[in-house]
Amino acid sequence: QVQLVESGGGLVQAGGSLRLSCAASGRTSSLSTMAWFRQAPGKEREFVAAITWSSGVTYYANSRKGRFTISRDNAKNTGYLQMNSLKPEDTAVYYCAFRRTIVIPPPTVASRYDYWGQGTQVTVSS
Repeated sequence: QVQLVESGGGLVQAGGSLRLSCAASGRTSSLSTMAWFRQAPGKEREFVAAITWSSGVTYYANSRKGRFTISRDNAKNTGYLQMNSLKPEDTAVYYCAFRRTIVIPPPTVASRYDYWGQGTQVTVSS
């Protein structure tokens, strides 16, 4: 099994930045891809970005490209989401997720990921 713990969410003003972290523990050798999703109230969970765990190749939802950066530190078994120029519409619960098997490009559908963190709230005020 794999356990994921997210941190780094909070309240920030529009135009500000946050960095989310996702620490993985357990059978991390079985992981191939990490992704970040987000879910706003009343909306479906949507794909933000993904990164292949071994090679570090990144993928982004078009609307987040340029403002968000996904990265990982294999030595720490930790993934990150750097979010800049935040907007009120970025307000959501952000989740990290991992899948065991690699698919290129990574899936953008939440159901295709095997492990999930508990989520961290990001609130952007106008």
